[in-house]
Amino acid sequence: MTAVDLPYILEPDTLEAQLGREKLLVIDLSKAETHVQAHVPGAVHLEFPRIVRSNKPVVGLLPDEHYLCTLFGQLGIDADTHVVAYDDEGGGKAARLIWTLHVLGHTSASLLNGGLYAWANEHHRLDAHASEPRRADFQCRFTETEIADKKYILDHLDDTEVALLDARSAEEYSGAKRLSARGGHIPGAVNSDWQLTLDRDRNMRLLPEPALRELFEQQHITPDREVITYCQSHHRSAHTYVVLKSLGYPRVRGYAGAWSDWGNDTSTPIAN
Repeated sequence: MTAVDLPYILEPDTLEAQLGREKLLVIDLSKAETHVQAHVPGAVHLEFPRIVRSNKPVVGLLPDEHYLCTLFGQLGIDADTHVVAYDDEGGGKAARLIWTLHVLGHTSASLLNGGLYAWANEHHRLDAHASEPRRADFQCRFTETEIADKKYILDHLDDTEVALLDARSAEEYSGAKRLSARGGHIPGAVNSDWQLTLDRDRNMRLLPEPALRELFEQQHITPDREVITYCQSHHRSAHTYVVLKSLGYPRVRGYAGAWSDWGNDTSTPIAN
């Protein structure tokens, strides 16, 4: 098995067997204080704020393309690199990195199932030494097929072939909990809290594939439809994006800015 053959969702046992392989790059998006204490051997640390941009009150925006291409080159990613991303919070930060890589045309990436929880709790090797990335030439191939902006959503609100999936909590979805100027959700969106995909009894791994498929399909989120995921800032919903991609959903988009963009714009329609 070469690095590029690694599955979309990668088990800790599989990763440990691949550590040190050429063109395999592990990126840790855990908190800095966590990384300096313990991380996957050889993992390069990446601060999450470096891959998001804010224009308050809108947060979670996609940074400038040139900036991201430079950053990924500094991390050591080139066309032949397979990235394995993980974090210490259930996978949201790691998934946002994977979505960003997809936006820039780099699809060779895996999410470590269970992240640091599973890795450490199942007694895999840990390291506390900093790993300096080797610079590489990252070639951007920007694609809009992974992105949904406000205009795109407005243009498809009545399109039955497009499904809106709100990955926030039920309280945020209903408007009972408000983190923007207005509470509620995008009209037509269904709610599936991103945490419902996680199995806390198995070190924050994803639920088994049949359970994941049932979770989405009971909300009419089916592979024949284009799915747009969003939350407050496309952090939690980036995780949902990755889960859907791992299940083979062919058309999935992420809404950067998400409800911080939609809910703070008084011209957009809302439901609650």
